[in-house]
Amino acid sequence: MSLNETFNNAAKIVLELNEKPSNEDLLCLYKYYKQSIVGDINIPQPSFLRIECRTKWDAWNSVKGLSKEQAKINYIKLVAKLVESQ
Repeated sequence: MSLNETFNNAAKIVLELNEKPSNEDLLCLYKYYKQSIVGDINIPQPSFLRIECRTKWDAWNSVKGLSKEQAKINYIKLVAKLVESQ
């Protein structure tokens, strides 16, 4: 199975988890997913008053420079960890 196929399967598995991941894990899933699909962050930093948007922006920005391939690998590993913990 190719990296892209494995990544797409992992993205489907996340939607079917029995338990909702922690907020920290959700942010990690988000940042690796966005980095995998879009690459480096390409939107302006939101105001600190928009807490959820700012938190997501900060998470995605934290992986700036990470290759799309490595972001996919990190995403897949995190999903595997979440599946094991259920």
